[in-house]
Amino acid sequence: MAKYTKDLWNRDKDGNRKEQRSFLRYAIIATVVFLLFMFLKKDNLVNWVQAGLSLRRQERQIEQYQRENEELDRRIRVMTGDRDSLERYAREQFYFAEPGDDVYITE
Repeated sequence: MAKYTKDLWNRDKDGNRKEQRSFLRYAIIATVVFLLFMFLKKDNLVNWVQAGLSLRRQERQIEQYQRENEELDRRIRVMTGDRDSLERYAREQFYFAEPGDDVYITE
């Protein structure tokens, strides 16, 4: 393999396979230049992949916050629309009681 690649760059040995060897030389050079641009530039492939992963992570976080907001909106509608549920919430969260109720707090 090393002999073949060494001979690839020697144009005297092209013989009747001149077009094939010439195309192969151009393909190798183009591949090397492409790889250099992909990995050595400021906006390289690694940064692009990391940005994509970060974007997906942020999209999942946005979806989670939207679900939380929908749940909070639902709770607000329930509490503002029904007096009994508002009273139950106040009793559970803030230990409110009506006059004459016995209050037992267990934690």
